Order: sequence, then structure tokens, then C-alpha cells
Amino acid sequence: MSVGTSGAHKAPRARDARGMPASRRGDAAELGAGPDPEPGAGLVAGLGAGLGIDPDDLPDGLVVADERGRVICFNAAAARIAAVSAADALGRPLEWALPLEDLEGRRWWQLTDPYGGLAIRVGQPERNLLLPGGREVLVTARYVRTRPTGPVQRVVVSLRDTEARRRTERSHAELIATVAHELRSPLTSVKGFTATLLAKWERFTDDQKKLMLETVDADANRVTRLIAELLDISRIDSGRLEVRRQPVDMGAAVGRHIQAYVASGQSADRFLVRIEHPLPALWADPDKVDQVLSNLIENAVRHGEGTVTIEVTPSASPREGEDGRNAATSVTVSDEGTGIPEESMNRVFTRFWRGSKRGGTGLGLYIVKGIVEAHGGSITVGRAPGGGAQFRFTLPVSTPAYLL
Repeated sequence: MSVGTSGAHKAPRARDARGMPASRRGDAAELGAGPDPEPGAGLVAGLGAGLGIDPDDLPDGLVVADERGRVICFNAAAARIAAVSAADALGRPLEWALPLEDLEGRRWWQLTDPYGGLAIRVGQPERNLLLPGGREVLVTARYVRTRPTGPVQRVVVSLRDTEARRRTERSHAELIATVAHELRSPLTSVKGFTATLLAKWERFTDDQKKLMLETVDADANRVTRLIAELLDISRIDSGRLEVRRQPVDMGAAVGRHIQAYVASGQSADRFLVRIEHPLPALWADPDKVDQVLSNLIENAVRHGEGTVTIEVTPSASPREGEDGRNAATSVTVSDEGTGIPEESMNRVFTRFWRGSKRGGTGLGLYIVKGIVEAHGGSITVGRAPGGGAQFRFTLPVSTPAYLL
């Protein structure tokens, strides 16, 4: 398929005097329908002929100018980013179709002069430039020459919207601010108590010393947990979260968490555990399964009310292509509190989401989702029968191949 210039969202394409779409002029010339009316258009017509690619299929903006600096390709993404239709851009000077300025307000094409500048230049590296109205875009340019120091035959420009990068940068900035805030409090406490103990050790009773050391220990544990969360987020974002699979008894794992809460002072009557047998032989990372259970049960205890119900049942695998029954284990954690507002359901597993103002970093559920998905599983949130929040995650059996 020959490809060439196009309009945004497949809009009607520019036509020449013969009523032929501008993007197909090169095809007509190759078929003998007449001379190419626009120098360079034939080059664009064959941009993706061998690959069957239409410029409109590209995710980034693509703009190509011929040896005269006239636009011969302006794909849909470029039209969307530059807010200029392809019909208006085709045949126009490059600086008209893309009136770019640098961050100091200087006109970019006059500054770089791709056609009249140094003959040894091959292009421009990616940089932030401004479109009219102050919209920021990432721009890369390539100068195409038939010989190393010959005249420029084409200028190929790639455009990329910066909104996704800005969201990532904002997310990183929020993460740094959150970490700094969360670390400041425990570290201040640790520093204060240790300095006091070192300076006035003899003045305190044994009970006072024990209380201060217990506080230091608790704050040190808090810092350790935060650092572990940061490492988990880094591994999840980079796709490097390792899962070391071992046989896991999900019922026993839930039981250990409930016993720990009861030992710490929670009433045993607050928890209701239902386990449906037989459960499939689950292979998962036991430490990470404990991390998921800890987060979900802690959320139910801290933010919910009434009875916390944990149900463990066999279920179908969440993986595509695995339709066998009881090929996975599902765990449902629900409470009887006010639940999660409907408008917040789609933000529960994002960074920094907090269901209440009772503290926390807002990173726990984001990590939970990353761990479950690293196991090939799925997790959902909804409203429990009692009106509170209900979290349900499903892990496939994932039996090692050598045991099958």
C-alpha cells in the first residue's frame, strides 16, 4: 500500500486540480496518470509501501518537507498535536505548518535553518519547543541528504505530546514529596529520643528508657516499611518485580494474619473467615501473598467498621486461554463500613489514593495490584453485601511445568 499525507482522524484529504487525493499523487505518477504535480510527493507515497504502514497509524506526529521546504506529509497525530488540518498544511512552508519557538521565544526554523545551515548537520536532537498558545511539544528532526554534504532533500520531523511525560513527572514529584513527609516524622522522633537518651541517660527510670526505645523501634520499623514500599513501586513500574513461587496454603496464611490481629488486641469476634475446600494447589510467592493480605485486612480493620469477612474459594483462572474450573484461588476481604464512593472506585489502585484521612502513604493498594498482576492474577473493588468495601483478588494456580 502506498502511503503519504493525510488528515486528522481520517478527515477528507486535500485534493489537487484533478480531484485526486493529495496522499495518492505519487501513486498516480507511478501508474502513468501524469507527472507528479508536487516535487517530493512521490517520495512520500512510498514511505511505507513495503511495510503497509499509513502515516495516520503512527502514534507520534510525522511531518515531512521536501527539498523546497514545502510540507508533503502531515499525519493525523501531527494535525492533532499542532491543531492544524492536513489539508491546510500540505504544500505550505514548514515554518507555517509548524510555527515552533524555543523556550526563549525565538523562532525555531529561522534559528536552526535546516536548508541553509551547515552541510554536515544530520538533524536536531529531541527537545521541548512551543507551539502558538504556549503548548509544549517534544520535537526531533532529521535532515535527509542524497550525499553526506549535499543539499537537504527532505526534513523529517517527529512530534510528541508532552502531557504523558508531564503526568509522569508530576507523579514522581508527588512521590518524592510524600516520601519526604512520611520520613520526616519518624526520623525526627528517632533523632530526638536517641539524643535525649544519650545526653540524660542517668535521669530516666528504666520504664521511661524502655518506652523511648520502644518508640524508636516502632519509628525505625515505619521507615523500613516505607523504604520497602518504594522499592516495590520501583520494581513494579520497571516490570522487574520478581515472583519466587512456592506452594502456598492460602487458608493458613489468612489464619496467621487473623491471629496476629487478635494477639495485638483486636476482638476475635470482629473477624469471620470462610474457607471453601478443596482449594487448588497454589504456587505463589508466600512473602508477597502475605503483603497483599496484610494490606487488604489492615484497610478493612482501619478504615472499615463492623465484621471483617475473609472468604477463600476456588475459582476459574483469570488468565486468557485457561478455562478449567478451580484453576485459581480467590480471596475476598469485605467490611461493614461506609464503603468507597462510586466516583472513587476507578482511582482506588492508583498512587496516593486514600480512602480516609487516617494516615498512610496511599501506596499500599497500588503495590497490591502490582503484586497480584505480577502473579498473572486480577483484583477488583466493589461494594460488600453489608454496605462496606469489598476487595477480591484471584491468583492462578501456576503449577510449575515439571510437575504437570
